Amino acid sequence: YGHSNQLRQARAMGDYLIVGVHTDEEIAKHKGPPVFTQEERYKMVQAIKWVDEIAPGAPYVTTLETLDKYNCDFCVHGDDITLTVDGKDTYEEVKTAGRYRECKRTQGVSTTDLVGRMLLMTKAHHSNIDEDLDYRKHTDNFGKGPKGHSPWTGVSQFLQTSQKIIQFASGKEPQPGDTIIYVAGAFDLFHVGHVDFLEKVHQLAEKPYIIAGLHFDQEVNRYKGKNYPIMNIHERTLSVLACRYVSEVVIGAPYAVTADLLDHFKVTLVCHGMTEVVPDKDGSDPYEEPKRRGIFQLVDSGSNLTTDLIVQRIIKNRLEFEARNQKKEAKELAVLEAMRRLEEEK
Repeated sequence: YGHSNQLRQARAMGDYLIVGVHTDEEIAKHKGPPVFTQEERYKMVQAIKWVDEIAPGAPYVTTLETLDKYNCDFCVHGDDITLTVDGKDTYEEVKTAGRYRECKRTQGVSTTDLVGRMLLMTKAHHSNIDEDLDYRKHTDNFGKGPKGHSPWTGVSQFLQTSQKIIQFASGKEPQPGDTIIYVAGAFDLFHVGHVDFLEKVHQLAEKPYIIAGLHFDQEVNRYKGKNYPIMNIHERTLSVLACRYVSEVVIGAPYAVTADLLDHFKVTLVCHGMTEVVPDKDGSDPYEEPKRRGIFQLVDSGSNLTTDLIVQRIIKNRLEFEARNQKKEAKELAVLEAMRRLEEEK
């Protein structure tokens, strides 16, 4: 949702947003191993509702040639620095030409922090659980070089506000003639498996209005175990709202899809993917009511990607990720130092 928020801000600066997505090879060269394949990333970026078009295989260094090729007036990046493998600012050329704009980086989330949560089996990142000191200590070390702490790669707390939700929400009410479809789950680490599922659900109706019910952290932990969900309810809300197929999100939906919920939202259809449905606390089927009404449908996303698989990819690349983050932090700290020296010389 940090990436989505950047795209939202970029889209607000102009009329048409083209997002350049790098190949696996380019990322491996400049940053380290990507978690998702380029095909997965193309699909995920395309599913974000502020994106008009993607430019697959975009070069890591943005040049004027790239901007002209796609007929772009300017490019936008967050206010953190990105450096090439040899430590140069990747946006130097477009900045000099006056075709660069900047947006605010989203506070409280980074890929680094999420990777840390996946590797540490604590639950301290769940909402309303006391902060676990071990977790704090360890996230502070995670990917941190020996010399201090870069503000870009470091970890900070995500604070949800109503304003953020409003910015991400579509604000559209269901219209007469809309098919109101309800889906529920954890939607943790919102990924291409979720996108494939929601896209399939979206294709089930002429005018779909999809409501996604997100379960509270404790509920997800009950049926998923370990330290799931990796992202807490506030973070999952924004991630799902950013998807172009979703019209509305129920924050903390009941695990059992009740008659009340179906009547309240005037639900026509309830869909679930091909994943296992864990019984409710009392052993009952959470989809008993929609099944009784004959409005329940299983939808095959055609994707086998799960949150578990992503965590496995991360663990497999753990050492490479730690090395990547330390290198990234060292480069950022060197730039900060240089910027400080420039200030002093003025």
